[in-house]
Amino acid sequence: MFKLDGKILRVDRAFTTSDGTQYPSNWLRLSSAEEKAAIGITEEADPVRADDRYYWDGDVNNPKALDDVNAVDEDGNPVYVKVYNPETEQMEDTEEQMVTRGLKYTKTLEVKDTANKLLAPTDWYVIRKYEANTAIPENVSTFRSGVKTECARLETAITGAADVSALITVMNSQDWPELD
Repeated sequence: MFKLDGKILRVDRAFTTSDGTQYPSNWLRLSSAEEKAAIGITEEADPVRADDRYYWDGDVNNPKALDDVNAVDEDGNPVYVKVYNPETEQMEDTEEQMVTRGLKYTKTLEVKDTANKLLAPTDWYVIRKYEANTAIPENVSTFRSGVKTECARLETAITGAADVSALITVMNSQDWPELD
């Protein structure tokens, strides 16, 4: 990203310096570093965007909530789930308060979903064992145990995450077994 007098200059867009000199849209692309520096243009690295799965608008200073949050209106009153009442033809509150799910909840669901998808192709071995008393191959049994162990480890670590950074570390530490 290029800057001049603290303002960001966009490539392929004409600009004017503080002394009134106008430059065409292709000037930044065609000029050398020395030419840019001569009129006071500096180049800075583009800011790194935080992971949108964990931060609002990619802003590292605006993390998503770790825990579930009960919904409230602007006056602090609870917001309830609404259902349609055909008799009155209106939406009416239920007794269930709306909840915005936190990262711990959603990441736990992701881990459980991954475990389920890994286990599904070998479920038939378990069914066969139950229905026909045919032994489950040792490598399949070991694999299934490993998936369940990794799922439990991740769930415990997610629950124990103290902040978003710790949760990201947990999610990056996933080590699912592979079926031999």
